Amino acid sequence: MKFTKKDFLWGGATAANQFEGEYNKDGKSLNVAEMIPYTPLEDRASMPMNLASFTRANIEKSIENKAGLHYPKRFGSNHYNRYKEDIDLLVEAGMDIYRMSISWGRIFPNGDEDQPNAKGLEFYHNLFNYCKSKGIKVMTTMHHFDTPYPIGKKYGGWMNKQVIDMFVKYAKTLFTEFGDVVDYWLPFNEINISSFAPMMSATFPEDHPGVSYDQLRFQTLHNQFIAQAKVVALGHEMLGKKNFGCMVANMTSYPIDCNPVNVIEWQKQQQIARYFFFDMVAKGEYPTYMLKLFEKLNVKIDTNDQEMAILKNNPVDFLSFSYYMTGTVSKAEIEKANGNLMGMGKNPFLKANEWGWQIDGQGLRFTLNDLWDRYHLPLFIAENGVGHDEKLNDQKTVEDDYRIDYMKEHFVAIQDALDDGVNVFGYTMWGVIDLVSAGTNEMSKRYGLVYVDYDDYHKGTGDRFKKKSFTWFKKFKESGEI
Repeated sequence: MKFTKKDFLWGGATAANQFEGEYNKDGKSLNVAEMIPYTPLEDRASMPMNLASFTRANIEKSIENKAGLHYPKRFGSNHYNRYKEDIDLLVEAGMDIYRMSISWGRIFPNGDEDQPNAKGLEFYHNLFNYCKSKGIKVMTTMHHFDTPYPIGKKYGGWMNKQVIDMFVKYAKTLFTEFGDVVDYWLPFNEINISSFAPMMSATFPEDHPGVSYDQLRFQTLHNQFIAQAKVVALGHEMLGKKNFGCMVANMTSYPIDCNPVNVIEWQKQQQIARYFFFDMVAKGEYPTYMLKLFEKLNVKIDTNDQEMAILKNNPVDFLSFSYYMTGTVSKAEIEKANGNLMGMGKNPFLKANEWGWQIDGQGLRFTLNDLWDRYHLPLFIAENGVGHDEKLNDQKTVEDDYRIDYMKEHFVAIQDALDDGVNVFGYTMWGVIDLVSAGTNEMSKRYGLVYVDYDDYHKGTGDRFKKKSFTWFKKFKESGEI
């Protein structure tokens, strides 16, 4: 099959807290992701670490680190010092766009400074200018699980509406400094993770006594929705471009069978696990099914008419999402499969990787059609890929035919969706150069076309080696043949 859309954007994606390293250089502050130690998994197919278990008290132990633990996201893949080499690899592979994130803590280490950190701005100026000199477009995520920890300690995290103003100030600085070199903006990465683990946004239950966990997580999420809408409004005003998207961790599922009871269960699960988040950024109002859930959970969102008007009047210009796997839903208990953020039921028709993530190319076609039909906004696949435990062979490469098969299956699904009439304009492969896993903190869970020579304790050279999949992708970009 030949891929037919000529102006489709193909690229790779990374995140600052998993890729950059140099966690304490040039004035940068820590974020919660960089304060979680590496813990080897006894069973990779089980659910990863319970993010809800991390309290501010045990996170703070990492600052002195008297136990001598390893904190992988502090080191990443050393992109901070090797960004030119990494961009050159993207160019060699034929990529059109690089999706990356700016670390908030490099720009405003405490969040409440009057002036941004000049050294942080300098790094991103150098990175963006190098991308432009090489002909690579840039999609920038402004918050990729990296609220500066001092904001959590001093202000209580995103439960505090002062943090909205801090984020808007941060956004204004980014638009002023980089508005002419960034092609697309995503205010938040996987914004829905706040409804699962507000601690990743430096919002800790112990800082809000008397507040239920449901109130905490949905208020944190609400404040981020408002921050995103304000940033979209500001960006449209300052830059005059319709280039603002959202980013949602998409969790497509299927009913386990055609029993009406299971179909209804699936429908309700899709509303709460998927559509709610897209509805909020595309339509700008709480759907009735969530208002009913809030009543059931005794959640009372702290908001006002002005906030809701900002939300309603500033929808995003395009929808972006991560897509890794699908699962199944049943009213009764069924065997579980692992997944991004949450587990779903196993599907007997699908294979899975070592971490239990089920591989489903056709699910991407379904998802693209589903979101296009529902929202009629341009779509961008911001993350997709498959993680495997890999080692270099004697030829200093990795024979990752399974990744090539994965790409083929998903690229065919994108072409099928285009043939269906879906407006999807780009794709960035997650962890295109190996980085630290977000959920398991492993370096050995590798997604890239490029191998990075670090183990889970960051022993190694950090040197880059092209995998077999790198050569396949390069040929695909040259010929269009899937």
